[in-house]
Amino acid sequence: MNWIDKQRNIVDFALSSLLRRWRKNLALLCVYTFVVFIVASVVFFAEALKRDACLVLEGAPDVVVQRLIAGRHDLISSGHMEKLARITGVSDVKGRLWAYYFEPSVGANYTMVVTEEAAGRPGTVAIGAGVSRTLLAGQGDLIAFRGHDGAYVSLEVARVFPSSSELVSADLVEISEEDFRALFGLPEGIYTDLTLRVRNPKETVVVADKIRRLLPDTRPILREEILRTYEALFDWRGGIVLAIFAGAALAFIIFAWDKATSLTLEERREIGILKAVGWETSEVIVMKSWEGIVISLTAFLLGLVLAYVHVFFTSGTLFEPVLKGWAVLYPRFQPVPFIDPYQVATLFFLTVVPYTVATVIPSWGAATIDPDTIMRQ
Repeated sequence: MNWIDKQRNIVDFALSSLLRRWRKNLALLCVYTFVVFIVASVVFFAEALKRDACLVLEGAPDVVVQRLIAGRHDLISSGHMEKLARITGVSDVKGRLWAYYFEPSVGANYTMVVTEEAAGRPGTVAIGAGVSRTLLAGQGDLIAFRGHDGAYVSLEVARVFPSSSELVSADLVEISEEDFRALFGLPEGIYTDLTLRVRNPKETVVVADKIRRLLPDTRPILREEILRTYEALFDWRGGIVLAIFAGAALAFIIFAWDKATSLTLEERREIGILKAVGWETSEVIVMKSWEGIVISLTAFLLGLVLAYVHVFFTSGTLFEPVLKGWAVLYPRFQPVPFIDPYQVATLFFLTVVPYTVATVIPSWGAATIDPDTIMRQ
């Protein structure tokens, strides 16, 4: 109990010492909190986007096969489907129809997709919330699309996708195959690309290799490759945001290092008085360590809480355009609250530990000097 009482008294003195210099410490705390807030917000937001991308890709096909002509994605015929269906390990082959449609009135690109749900409803479409906002169209309204021959095709809005799926459906237009082929002038037996299901997920790489040898003019894309691309993309965008705030972070590092590694004349005299009244060197170091812990831990917790609120309750308002990446149709979505303990631990050791350690070095140097020498300065 004596050791606990001793530590409590040291902490009380450390807090009173911080309060005596509250202006300087408050300025440090604000800058410290801001840097932690920015870094934590980027980490939380990028991780939330990657988690949502993983959930979306859970239902994606095992392999997507695209035809290439002169290195560019081209349409593929049903003849390729028949060859792919004969590959050992392939359980199902389907043709997909999708296209980008530019709407000049709003300057946005829509993604038109033929789905099984829309196949039985020719003359209607299902649209994302972003399309609904830009065209001011709701359920029951008519939307006119300009076809390949210049004629307009009017389709009725059967439903608008909920906002919860807006990350992937903001620019989406689901359309029937009949209307899609009429709109873009595609004949029967022609598809945008093909999708494959593999019986054994562990054999997708082997199947992809067989596709390359059987159809040299195609490019197989694995679901895992798509997922890695999304992860790399969001990590890259997060790095851009951190680079923007690199100046602020550098200023903080210089400010915090100067504060932590250099003691003012008042602080040195305080240490001299403590030594004169009987404090040991170890006790002075512990007291200064507690000062560093209080400031860094408070800034860390405040920054972490503010970042959590910013990302999961305001959808990362400060930098969502950079991380989401839409040019015109910005999706509005609420990330599912999630915190990775590994990321929190990494942030802790990158922000709290270095500053706390840095406060010990000058304190140890001052505490080893004779008290009379310090107080005469």
